[in-house]
Amino acid sequence: MFKKKYIMENIGYCPICEAEVKFIATNEWLRDHYICTQCESIPRERALMDVLNNIRPDWKRLTVHETSPGYRGASVRLKNECEQYIPSQYFSDTPSGAITNGIRCENLESLTFGDNTIDLHISQDVMEHVFNPSKAFSEIARTLTPGGMHIFTVPLVNKWNPSNRRAKLDNEGNIVYLAEPSYHGNPIGDGKSLVTMDWGFDICEFIFLSSGLFSQLIYIDDIQKGIRAELIEVIVTRKPLENLSIEKL
Repeated sequence: MFKKKYIMENIGYCPICEAEVKFIATNEWLRDHYICTQCESIPRERALMDVLNNIRPDWKRLTVHETSPGYRGASVRLKNECEQYIPSQYFSDTPSGAITNGIRCENLESLTFGDNTIDLHISQDVMEHVFNPSKAFSEIARTLTPGGMHIFTVPLVNKWNPSNRRAKLDNEGNIVYLAEPSYHGNPIGDGKSLVTMDWGFDICEFIFLSSGLFSQLIYIDDIQKGIRAELIEVIVTRKPLENLSIEKL
């Protein structure tokens, strides 16, 4: 019997499993196909968990909100180990703040959380699907506690080129397509999520103009942790411990 061959395979340490595992790549597009055989995570999920473990090793004791969590990898670990983990999805037919099957309904553009109540916002490939990202980043900033963070992944497909909008809503709430419609996977509904933004590295400036918060862009290339692929940057936006005025700078 022939042994199955993969594009790539190696033994390493998974930041999500926190154990020695085998990583296999079933396709040359490593971002979606370089898999941990134990937790089934992909590189961007392992990169996010690696950053989270290093920057906020106390995350298990914090109030953590994850928008649109998946059913593997980092989302499962957060759910199982975080004492105050709040998962949410956006259900168009459900009032914001309501709970459906243990999942809270939240619209990132109009969160129901109070000011300064969330220690960590986590989002994994969500911000490219928001129609009003400026409002979403503003809401995330409002609800973060002083010292809190938004730690997230988003495909920075435009890299050094300016970010551009692919779709918007008109005054009646109808979708206006500004480019050929493109969709990513969605853990709910029909499994499709419209891409509204092609982001570039200027996303950090966009976040600052929207929220007044500074962001750090982190890129990891570490095959021993199964973190190797295109478009796996992790962005960390921090809310300061106190509001700094010009006089204090």
